[in-house]
Amino acid sequence: MYSISSALSHLHLRLTEIDSRLPGFCFFDAPFPLNDAFDPLAWLASQHIWPQFYWQQRSGEDEAAALGALRRFSSLPQAQQFLQPYGDDVRVWGLNAFDPAQGELFLPRLEWRREAGRAFLRLYLWSETSLQDDALSAQQFLAALVEPAPLAQIQQPCLEQQHVPERDGWQTLIEQALSKLEGGELDKVVLARATDYRFAHPVDAAALMAASRRLNHHCFHFMLVFNAQTAFLGSSPERLWRRRGNALRTEALAGTVANREDDEQAQQLADWLMRDDKNQRENMLVVEDICQRLQQQTGALEVLPPQVVRLRKVQHLRRCIWTFLHSQDDALCLQMLQPTAAVAGLPRLDAKAFIARYEPFQREWYAGSAGYLSRAQSEFCVALRSAKVSGETVRLYAGAGIVSGSDAELEWQEIENKAAGLRSLLKLTYA
Repeated sequence: MYSISSALSHLHLRLTEIDSRLPGFCFFDAPFPLNDAFDPLAWLASQHIWPQFYWQQRSGEDEAAALGALRRFSSLPQAQQFLQPYGDDVRVWGLNAFDPAQGELFLPRLEWRREAGRAFLRLYLWSETSLQDDALSAQQFLAALVEPAPLAQIQQPCLEQQHVPERDGWQTLIEQALSKLEGGELDKVVLARATDYRFAHPVDAAALMAASRRLNHHCFHFMLVFNAQTAFLGSSPERLWRRRGNALRTEALAGTVANREDDEQAQQLADWLMRDDKNQRENMLVVEDICQRLQQQTGALEVLPPQVVRLRKVQHLRRCIWTFLHSQDDALCLQMLQPTAAVAGLPRLDAKAFIARYEPFQREWYAGSAGYLSRAQSEFCVALRSAKVSGETVRLYAGAGIVSGSDAELEWQEIENKAAGLRSLLKLTYA
């Protein structure tokens, strides 16, 4: 791992140059040649410092590992306000909860980043009193880093499995939703299931993330490790938004069918998805809702033709939406776009109220968003195909869009297919 040791030595040297006893903010970059087998996820997981955040954009071109919190933010607007005086490329990383007023975001002490064919290691300094004092803290931080170790394997028997709700409860939940839909109180509601798997020993969140990254292609991969016992991670196919300056891209990902390993069978299912009225209607509800929310704050909206996104276990309908913002405001993007109709329903407030009343668990970070913001650009994915690791327990989440005419058995099978993307990685055997 020559690259990481060389970059850290460079940062150590730069810290000796700090002699200001005034408040301040700065950062140092160390070049990082991509010429060895360095895995930022393994390096991150080896450290005994938290929080930790891992990110890989779904194209695979951008990747980051952020370690230690120099500043924490409980909401995205708070983080955006902090960033205003600083450079365009200073990034804050983390999660927004399903309730977007709640967040777990941070400016890291140390950040490894790969983008556009280059990589670097960045060290941030910030102090309200003395930059020199913070430089001493940064030296202690760097001294506590350890050499990366190989990631563990997920191989232990499962002691217990529990769905929330179980199948009978799901049937009841769907009936309650259909009653509201048929009565005209809702146009659509997205209902979810949580499944807890309990193991004999603590589960390594980074090992689960690595396995998902290896197999679930064309997805955003994200992981926030809160402490030694708790993490939230996922491999999501859905972008919430990407902003480059004023240019905004978002999408409607709604409508699902199973995938097959055989290409011909997969194509037959994809063709059915493109023709199916229920799935097309579900997708267009999301498109119309996004466009309605954006129209007062953007220029002309361009909705691209529908396409089928093929993932490992399922296929989805997607329509991309491109536009330009009147102002470069990520807090406004979050307010307008989260939660979308693809994860909550329509009308949004009524669907959220139904979920809060009837869904038998708290979503917390599930169906929120994960990513980063800076003055120059931002990108967040919808926190789907996700898991919460709490010591020996892994909670997997999956949801389905319920519209008039939905069938509880078919929707149960849909969430089974969606959850399979992570469930299969647990290599479940029962003691």
